[in-house]
Amino acid sequence: MARRLDVTGADGIRLAAWDFTAEGEVRARTGPEGGTPARPAAAHPAVSITRQPTGAEDRPRPAGPPAPPPDAAPVLLLHGLMGHAAHWAPAAALLAGGRRTIALDQRGHGASEKPPGGPFTREAYVADAAAVIERLGLGPVTLVGHSMGALTAWQLAAEHPDLVRALVICDMRASALGAASQRAWRDWFAGWPAPFPTLDAVHRWFGADDPWVETPNPARGAFFAEVMAERADGWHPVFDPDQMLTSRETWVHDAHWDSLAQVRCPTLVVRGLDGELGRAEAQEMVRVLPHGAYAEIPDAGHLLHYTHPRAWAEAVAPFLTGALTTGP
Repeated sequence: MARRLDVTGADGIRLAAWDFTAEGEVRARTGPEGGTPARPAAAHPAVSITRQPTGAEDRPRPAGPPAPPPDAAPVLLLHGLMGHAAHWAPAAALLAGGRRTIALDQRGHGASEKPPGGPFTREAYVADAAAVIERLGLGPVTLVGHSMGALTAWQLAAEHPDLVRALVICDMRASALGAASQRAWRDWFAGWPAPFPTLDAVHRWFGADDPWVETPNPARGAFFAEVMAERADGWHPVFDPDQMLTSRETWVHDAHWDSLAQVRCPTLVVRGLDGELGRAEAQEMVRVLPHGAYAEIPDAGHLLHYTHPRAWAEAVAPFLTGALTTGP
């Protein structure tokens, strides 16, 4: 069972985070943790802690890599677009051990606030992550991001090197995706048969019936089922598709090689063999990074940490051990 931490992000936005630390007790303190200067006062506390089941993180946790040393750097996990913190649960259970491991519901996602007017800019996502690191006293942190969350992670590492000890980039491209990609996503959202009558219908659509699915993929159906909530008329996504398109609009038209080259901490680029990040681009990303390393997960696609948590943890854990022992 994970602990929920309600954290104040940038501009006073309310964010939910989940502590997956195995057998760890989250330290509840008055005001921001870690002695970080307080941000402007908000109508809610900077950090509050509750314990509640959240679904996926209550699944059985298989044995994973050896536990890290007690002084191992904390880990902050950032999900991708449309994801939520619990998507990290199987991988986090394998990675955590004695290492403090936190997963964040980013703005517009999961249990975090979804302000109608945004903003959902790159700057806002990066500022939220920086605020969470400071509020929870995690820095310098090991930052792990998937897809859009990986972009947030490396932009934060480039802009705030003092907050990031090591970085893991999971299946995110540095090249621009372009306007055609954004139009395709808009059409995709418009084609959803939402609201879905049952949760089984969610599994079936995203796992088999969605035109974007080339072959049946039950894991994809399960992934989307975790971000649906029931209302009177059926099952809806917990996020607003228009807000997801707005979030995406702020990064799909641009390449991100410049910010990647500014990352100075040890960085692992991980891709699924059948994911969205090609091998050639991944290896070029490693070349551009001052302290880059590379790993790939056979048989995995874009959702590599979700579908192949053990293989993912086996790739990431040795990198973290080496990076945090030897440094850049």
